Amino acid sequence: MDLLSPVIAGFGVVFQPENLLYCLLGVTLGMLVGVLPGLGPAATIAVLLPITYNIEPTASIIMLAGIFYGAQYGGTITSVLLRLPGEASTVVTALDGHELARQGRAGSALGISAIGSFVGGTVAIVALTLVAPLVAGFALDFGPSEYTALALLGILLITTLGTGSPLKSLLMATVGLLLAIVGQDPLDGVARLTLGTDRLLDGIDFVIVAMGLFGVAEILHNLESLRRPGTSMTSVGSVYPSRRDLTESKGAIARGSVLGFLLGILPGGGATMSSMAAYALEKRVARRPERFGKGALQGVAGPETANNAAATSSFIPLLTLGIPANATMAVMFGALLVQGITPGPTLVEEKPDLFWGVVNSMYVGNLLLLAMSMPLIGLFVRVLRVRPTILAPLAILITMIGVYTVRLSAFDMFLMVGLGVLGYLMKKVGFEPGPLVLAFVLGGLLESSFRRSMRIFGGDVTGFLTQPITAVLLAAIVLILVTPLILRLTRRGTAA
Repeated sequence: MDLLSPVIAGFGVVFQPENLLYCLLGVTLGMLVGVLPGLGPAATIAVLLPITYNIEPTASIIMLAGIFYGAQYGGTITSVLLRLPGEASTVVTALDGHELARQGRAGSALGISAIGSFVGGTVAIVALTLVAPLVAGFALDFGPSEYTALALLGILLITTLGTGSPLKSLLMATVGLLLAIVGQDPLDGVARLTLGTDRLLDGIDFVIVAMGLFGVAEILHNLESLRRPGTSMTSVGSVYPSRRDLTESKGAIARGSVLGFLLGILPGGGATMSSMAAYALEKRVARRPERFGKGALQGVAGPETANNAAATSSFIPLLTLGIPANATMAVMFGALLVQGITPGPTLVEEKPDLFWGVVNSMYVGNLLLLAMSMPLIGLFVRVLRVRPTILAPLAILITMIGVYTVRLSAFDMFLMVGLGVLGYLMKKVGFEPGPLVLAFVLGGLLESSFRRSMRIFGGDVTGFLTQPITAVLLAAIVLILVTPLILRLTRRGTAA
């Protein structure tokens, strides 16, 4: 009973009227964000960071979490009706979802997406409830050397498991690490990379980086690249799937739940990779794979279930290890720090109300999403008609005001705009901001842990190998680096 009491107390936190209201606000805003193509939960959470300063910590994190997993379903609406993915994680949904809409089955596709999203999210929350305390208990054995290796592993996995070029991801991660050390050295006070200005002595605030690279950059990129199709809106029809639809999709939903949960934990994995992997899996196990791309319901059910399961499971490394698994979790990491909360293995013990309140809010949030998603589809479809040229200036105004309120500095506003232009140019040439932001977040942990470790080991680098957990993590890093080289040599040998 002692083990269950914090979990039960967490439900008491969730059902406080204020927290329920913020949960409802988060998932509703998340669905809206998902409907608007290109904006994304990372950009939205980044823009809202300053607003959370005046909100109670548990309520603010519940709201931001709701935005994240709520956005996964919202993107399905445009994918199905317009073949225009509102989220990167719903790209593969557009392949079969839009074909089903053209066949007059848009309602079935949207309905089965809602059910799959609910099941995948709920399965992942149950697993999160069971697994997270175990991971946190294990992580209590981590010291400076273990966190050094873990931070290195996280940065490396971002470059190898991401969807972009590993070389470009590695370059972006390097830039992120350089930005992380801007300011005064924490030990001896020496100015580093400040370009001779005193305004950078305190370093670059995470909110500025997040709002610049995710907020301003995304807005600029979308204004250039977003083109609304001139076709008429597809008729939705009934959004309640038939018994046949449920029977046809149950296997895909089950597989998507497990696959999404596992991939969501991995750094660099997340909802996008999970949805793509689920689509590939469904096509492989299908009796008639030729139907995929022509309106296969499993091609909607599997990815939609997987991306919601992954969105939930990505909270495990964030809350228990203090390691963000993807770009959105990096922004969530910043949101926790803004509230004076340090994610990590001690969070479960030191702030059980917040930990279990956030976890249990996901049960309620998924129920709210299931209850709202079907009736509100018509409303969200109307939002698609709002022109980006109207939304973009409002979003820019909010980001400018928000970043100014952080330190009441006009310099921060110009710095954010500069980073936004940099992020826009990066996207133009195929560089994604995710690895940069993740490396920026992990850079502080990497530097502090490494320097503390070197003090403990008396400056002897080989001391890392004397710690069992550290040695295992370093071995994993070596394996990840060597495996592609071995595979490349094997292919050449086979070809010869």
